[in-house]
Amino acid sequence: MQPPFEPPQAGTTAGHAPGTTARVLVVDDDPTVAEIVTGYLDRAGYTVDRADDGPAALARAAAHRPDLVVLDLMLPGMDGLEVCRRLRGSGPVPVIMLTARGDEDDRILGLEVGADDYVTKPFSPRELVLRVESVLRRARPAATAPPLSAAGLTVDPTARRATKDGAELALTLREFDLLAFLLRHPGRAFGREDLMREVWGWDFGDLSTVTVHVRRLRGKVEDDPARPRLIRTVWGVGYRFDPRGQEAG
Repeated sequence: MQPPFEPPQAGTTAGHAPGTTARVLVVDDDPTVAEIVTGYLDRAGYTVDRADDGPAALARAAAHRPDLVVLDLMLPGMDGLEVCRRLRGSGPVPVIMLTARGDEDDRILGLEVGADDYVTKPFSPRELVLRVESVLRRARPAATAPPLSAAGLTVDPTARRATKDGAELALTLREFDLLAFLLRHPGRAFGREDLMREVWGWDFGDLSTVTVHVRRLRGKVEDDPARPRLIRTVWGVGYRFDPRGQEAG
């Protein structure tokens, strides 16, 4: 059996969390994994809470709302997918899912229920800390930036608020960033690799992450997600935001 984490290379240390101290909830029933992840996050400057199952995680989150949750998919009783759903039901919170290597279906399910990122086991604790830093950095409100509007959609990067025809959209962190990026570049086609780099901030990763987020975002902004008019598929390239929202000819 492979260990759930990979020891860091000699001499590597995690960077310090920028700005104010963020609270991270680590949910894993393996005490060794939880202890090591907690130690790395603590040394990186985060306040860390721990839970070893779903009900404990929800109770911790209710008592002290975390800024981010590191959530193992395979938990006893209530699995990580259900925990993620319930966390999302009480308000937006970034989630990084821990999944077993090779379980692509499980990773996609995690993204479908709203996970913002995932790390496969075995993983480097340092890589996980870098992922946490990346997600939290993107979750912080942007410096004063003008709202973006097109086709009935409005995105306010400073307030991190998005609306469609005046009604607020319930978007995850990555969905919001993806929509904002597309609105900034109307009419331009982007490959999944481009979107992974520009929206997620990574030069590598599973491109199905982009596919799932585009599908989820279409479900929230399109009048008919099965026949999208705003977020178009450009065959052989990727996706394009069409502010006119016209029927394809």
